[in-house]
Formats: sequence, C-alpha cells, structure tokens
Amino acid sequence: MRKVSLILLGFGNVGQAVARLILRKSPVLEDQFQLRVKVNGIATARHGRAVDPRGLDLEAALNLAQQGKSLDVLSYQQAPQDNCELIRTCPADAVFETTPVNHQTGQPAIDHLRAALVSGKHAVTANKGPVVHGFQDLNNLAQQNGLRFLYESTVMDGAPIFSLIRAALPAAEVRGFHGILNSCTNLILERMECGDDFEAAVDYAQQIGIAETDPTADVDGWDAAIKVAALSTAVLGVPLTPQQVRREGIGGISTQMMQAALGDGDRWKLVCRAVRTPDGVDASVQPQRVGPRSPLYSVNGTSSYVEFETDVLPGLGVLENDPSPETTAYGMLADLLNILRGV
Repeated sequence: MRKVSLILLGFGNVGQAVARLILRKSPVLEDQFQLRVKVNGIATARHGRAVDPRGLDLEAALNLAQQGKSLDVLSYQQAPQDNCELIRTCPADAVFETTPVNHQTGQPAIDHLRAALVSGKHAVTANKGPVVHGFQDLNNLAQQNGLRFLYESTVMDGAPIFSLIRAALPAAEVRGFHGILNSCTNLILERMECGDDFEAAVDYAQQIGIAETDPTADVDGWDAAIKVAALSTAVLGVPLTPQQVRREGIGGISTQMMQAALGDGDRWKLVCRAVRTPDGVDASVQPQRVGPRSPLYSVNGTSSYVEFETDVLPGLGVLENDPSPETTAYGMLADLLNILRGV
C-alpha cells in the first residue's frame, strides 16, 4: 500500500470538501489504486493551523471547522504561522492550495506553490491567479525538481478541461474556445429572465452562497476574464492577464433588454471567447444574445460550458451541471492521482 501525505493550504469550503472527499473515497483509493492518503498539515486564515507528521484526524478537523473553532488543538507540534514556512517544514508529498484568488498578481498563492516545489512537494491548486501570473515559472520549477504543478480545478471546477487537452488530444492544435465560464452571472441572468430586476437577482445569488458579499468580481466580468486568461495561457500557450481580456460585465443588461430577447426567442449570456490571431490571441468577455441553435442557449443556472475549436475537431464541448465545492475538490484529487500515475 502506497502512502501519500498532503498539506491543505486553506480550509474553507473547498478545503473542507477535499477532506470529506478523501474520507469518502478512501476505500476506492485503497482498492483500485493501492493508495492511502493522509493529511499532515492544515493552514487556515481564521481557524488556526495544525501539523502532525503521523496524519491529522480529518473528522475532528471538519467538526472543529464547522463549529468555528481553532484547529490548533489537533497539532502534534508547533505549527509555523507563516504559510511558506509551514509548507517547507511539514513533511508531505503534495500541497493542495485553495487560498482566495488575487486577480491582479496571483500572490501570495504563487509563493505558496513555489515553496512547495522548492521543498520537494508536488503543487496542486484551485487558484486561478498562479496559472495566469506564474504559469511558466512554476512549470519550470516543477520540471527542475522532478515534480508536477497541476491546476484542473481552476476553471470549471472538477470538469476535465486541462487534462483533456493535455492527455486526450495528442497532436491536436487548439485554435480557440468560447463558452460560459462564470456560473454566478449565468444564474443572475436566468433570474432576470424570470422577472427579477438586476439587484434582486444579485441578492438571490448572495442568499444561496453563489455570489460574494461584494459581487464585483463576478458581475463586472473579472472572474470570467481571469478564466479566459488561464485557458489562453495553459491551453493556447499564449500568456494573458485579465487586464488584456476585453471585458464587459452584465450590469448594463436591463429587464427590458431581457424581455426583448426572450420575445425574439433569444437569451442573454456572458460569453467568454478567445481565438488565435497572427498577433497572438483575441480574447473577450461580454454579454451576448444567443439563439436556440447555440449550445450556450441551454446552459442553465450555475452550469458552465466550454467549446474548443481544434484543427482536427471543429467543435468539442464540455458541459458541467451545477458545480459545488465537492466538484472542485474532485478536480484536485484527480490531479493528485494523475501525478501518481504519471499522466
């Protein structure tokens, strides 16, 4: 039985979902992969941190987090307060990085992942910032140290986007992509179709936990733009930042515009797009009306969709229905398994 140990950097919704998934999938991992996964370190921003080289009690960690209590009581030894120091000193095979995204610089997540790779640990992240702002550096560092840097959960949660292109489409040239990559705005637009005004639709998204207290990153298109930049960087091989993506949010769509589109049989969607050009990549995020013949038309609620255009497959689409922290957690676990399998 092979034993693999992790550090969970971040223990919010996604980090806790990772812990639950490890517990739930333990029999499958042992039976099918001869693999036993344990967590040696957990670092949080508000609920303490714990380190135990023998493996932490994940059930106890989840109970403490759900009660709003500190994880410090689980620590076998003094846990460093600095995240990078914890990564360097806690024995583990891989780091799962789930800290909040920084659209502008990708920090401090880039430093976290760099610390993992320098200290001999694989780096897996659900954070889009490092893919956009540190992709080449982190890839080079991983190769230099015989390690892997993977990031499946950064776009469309656990849907196999990056691994599809990397492993399942050998020798294919990806020429571009388009789709719906922000589930929050998709839900808001659907609520407006049902009669809510913009403010009421945003309130609803906040009430069910899809939108943040400050919804700017979603409604102004920043989250969609950084996902377009991540796909361009990692799939098209052309580095982009969110600032280089032409961006328009959904704040200008009125109830009257929504009803006019519905009257014509169309729907408003926040469409993400990137296509290769002789000068690089033309990338955009903007509201568009789409008709019933478009696959984007039937993408409902919090679902997402991306369609790739390649030289051998004119249109290859991936649809993800109603994602959750659990689907994000699965993308990270899949990354770990692909690392161990050498995929």
